[in-house]
Amino acid sequence: MNFNFFDLFWIFLVIASLQPAWQRRIVESRRVQALREFEERRKSRAILLIHRQESISLLGIPLSRYISIEDSEQVLRAIRFTPPNVPIDLILHTPGGLVLATEQIARALIRHPAKVTVFVPHYAMSGGTMLALAADEIVMDENAVLGPVDPQLGNFAAASVLKVVEEKPIAEIDDQTLIMADLSRKAMAQVQRFVRTLLQDAVPQQKIDPSKIDGIVSWLTTGQVTHDYPITVEEATDMGLPVTAGLPKIIYNLMDLYPQPQGGRPSVQYIPMPYEPRIPLPETKGRPIPEGSQTR
Repeated sequence: MNFNFFDLFWIFLVIASLQPAWQRRIVESRRVQALREFEERRKSRAILLIHRQESISLLGIPLSRYISIEDSEQVLRAIRFTPPNVPIDLILHTPGGLVLATEQIARALIRHPAKVTVFVPHYAMSGGTMLALAADEIVMDENAVLGPVDPQLGNFAAASVLKVVEEKPIAEIDDQTLIMADLSRKAMAQVQRFVRTLLQDAVPQQKIDPSKIDGIVSWLTTGQVTHDYPITVEEATDMGLPVTAGLPKIIYNLMDLYPQPQGGRPSVQYIPMPYEPRIPLPETKGRPIPEGSQTR
């Protein structure tokens, strides 16, 4: 059988068109295998909620992903499939999202009779923190962070709008600001009531010291810091949240299977392997060389 140039060209096009689908199938298979391994180790139902910044088609327009109604539908479906006596492990990597979707997921988590554990390998901000508050245990990487859950009205924090109304004579405030202040009070009361409900959860056991609940609610919801303020493991522990530092290695392996889509030159690069401990250099003897001097 003879092949000419055009035959080879069409074969190349077919292979090139099938390769992305084949690669996606391989990655999906590895994800399922890793999830099954994690569930077998933990004897639990594992649910991943991971949001990366994607690119739309070939235009390269950044699209930030967040907790959406579609996410809540899928997570609620997974929880419904989970028997009451099976623990749930939720792996979170998210900047937050819609309040409605977040509250739906959080309510479903606190209603689950068995233990719920949230794993935070990098960050779970805003709505992600609210989901973490629904868990019986929050397992975080030593450098991972949570965030405040104070309500936001568009580009403004509800607490900041209320502060304007408190500090400025009402005669000098326009109607739109007064309307936003009214909405801010309602939003603040709603969020505080819901966060309190999450913290008072006692199934399968009390997870928060009742004497610390008021302080946690106030710190997280009243805008004492900016909305993107990173709450470290140490701060979350001091606050009274049920935090455990240190993630299983398999969590990092799972995250590797959900990489940020590459679009051009990577901004971070390293050799992905652990190094053996290096022999320390001998300490310098004598007087140190002044900074900026040169040897000749």
